[in-house]
Amino acid sequence: MARAGLGRPALLLVLVGCAVLLVPVLNRLVPEGSAFHLEDRLVPLFGKYLAYAVLAVALDLVWGRAGILSLGHGAFFALGGYAMGMYLMRQIGPRGVYAHPVLPDFMVFLNWQELPWYWYGFDRFPFALAMVVLVPGALGFVFGWLAFRSRVSGVYLSIITQALTYALMLAFFRNDMGFGGNNGLTDFKDILGFPIASPDTRLGLYLATGVLLLLALAVAIHLRRSPLGRLLVAIRDGEARARFLGHDTLRAKLFVWTLSAVLAGLAGALYVPQVGIINPSEFSPAASIEIAIWVAVGGRDTILGPVLGAFLVNGMKTWLTGAAPELWLFVLGGLFVLVTLVLPKGLVGIVELLPRRRAPAAEPAPRPAEATGG
Repeated sequence: MARAGLGRPALLLVLVGCAVLLVPVLNRLVPEGSAFHLEDRLVPLFGKYLAYAVLAVALDLVWGRAGILSLGHGAFFALGGYAMGMYLMRQIGPRGVYAHPVLPDFMVFLNWQELPWYWYGFDRFPFALAMVVLVPGALGFVFGWLAFRSRVSGVYLSIITQALTYALMLAFFRNDMGFGGNNGLTDFKDILGFPIASPDTRLGLYLATGVLLLLALAVAIHLRRSPLGRLLVAIRDGEARARFLGHDTLRAKLFVWTLSAVLAGLAGALYVPQVGIINPSEFSPAASIEIAIWVAVGGRDTILGPVLGAFLVNGMKTWLTGAAPELWLFVLGGLFVLVTLVLPKGLVGIVELLPRRRAPAAEPAPRPAEATGG
């Protein structure tokens, strides 16, 4: 029984890993003349989808497992993206438009005379990577401690998370904040010494994002099987009852909330070099609401549901915003209503509706008299 329980999640990870490897195979091993060849320009697009999938898994940790609906997870994603963007901007150096050896182009344009203190250290990748983890993690920890300690929950918590990301969006829109204002950070040249526009670099970033997705899924699987995961379900179903039984609900919620914020920040960090820009629109409340729709469409508190939802919704967005951009918001809203009313467990929940093959009933044991021939 134990082996069977461990086999299914491992099989899911293998299937996801094979799906991730499909893009490099179609891009590098299939000849260019073939109809199955994947062009180089599409590799960052699928890398972006992978980053979104990690973000969806991060939200599902708190919403699907613990019942904490965050409508501000885009803030953690954007903070991780800005930390990576600051590193990429420092790598430009004198190759910028204004050829300043230290200041990014937007600072020269705005007549900044020196680099702000909070930009120090971002010329080194280890420091930037540490900030990718620490900044979203610290914000998540402080916000979570204040909110959960005050026992804010339900729709009130969701509204506060929206207020948080909206406040950050307004702050990052300001030119005097030193983050590029409404234009954000862009025109990146290289990462770790590799040209960022190179097909090899883009494929490497795609694979790094795929590895992060597998790690995020492994964390989610481990959490589901751990005592903490079962406690989070108890909190989701009845926090007051779990607290009455002596469980430390504050610590459990704070841990998973901070972990989710860190995963979202890492997703943002790998998103930025693949799309080539980070700006305050990533903080918008609408972006965070869209993340929740991905999870709802795929299926809350499932392993593959958030991943499927992220790929499906964003694939539809890519196609529809090119074919009929004025219809996209109507389709997105209609999709969310449809899933809420008809498929409350998302696409993964459809599997539960399929008829399952029942094992044949065992024959009744013979009576003692029949067994002895009497």
